[in-house]
Amino acid sequence: MASIAVYSVKGGVGKTTFSVNLAWCAATISRRQTLLWDLDAANGSGFLLGVNPKKKRSAQSVFSADRGPEKLIRKTDYPNLHLLPADESIRTLDRQFDRMGKKKRLAKLTSGLSKNYDRVIFDCPPVLNEISTQVMRAADLVIVPLPPSPLSARAFETVVEEVKGSGKSHPPILPVLSMLDMRRTLHKKARAANPKWPAVPLASAIEQCAVERRPVGAFAPRSPGARAFAQMWTAIERKLASKKR
Repeated sequence: MASIAVYSVKGGVGKTTFSVNLAWCAATISRRQTLLWDLDAANGSGFLLGVNPKKKRSAQSVFSADRGPEKLIRKTDYPNLHLLPADESIRTLDRQFDRMGKKKRLAKLTSGLSKNYDRVIFDCPPVLNEISTQVMRAADLVIVPLPPSPLSARAFETVVEEVKGSGKSHPPILPVLSMLDMRRTLHKKARAANPKWPAVPLASAIEQCAVERRPVGAFAPRSPGARAFAQMWTAIERKLASKKR
């Protein structure tokens, strides 16, 4: 099993859209048993997958010492893809981690999922606190969406510092240019400066994910956006394979 975190300290970069579409690629293209674990209280992943949270606020209970995530995991409309949704209780998760004093609680829970899942993808909140530290200890790879802008570059530097600070054997980082519009000079320069980074274009089909409440590959499989996510997933699988060697 491999765990992949989609993370940024800056909101509005397409983090949840990335998480959902990459999870769909893992389940549909690679046919891997995949769990999308939403750690953002907004439950954006659940919304995009058409999975509404239960009325009872219980997502935080997963991290209690005597409970596991299995009872809260929900099926989606897509084969091989399950969701562990978030709810408002996640907002106090940082304090819960501090009280527990267990630095690798999330990593331990993730390891326990290996009997049922090949890939676990974390939709992370845009925070720098104990949650992000726990995620870095649990992840085998960190995906960082970066819209081409000076602010995104600064945010990326912050992410790099956070990941390196998580331990000696920190996970590798894969930056991805998101919402790339090659008609814009700034975006062209960003692409020229980072030609080997995966890129996801600014595309109407990707924006429609929130309207359709489906991954772009499920309703517009031939669109540039769907192809971009498929290509990025291939790059991720290669990155994971090279790490194992």
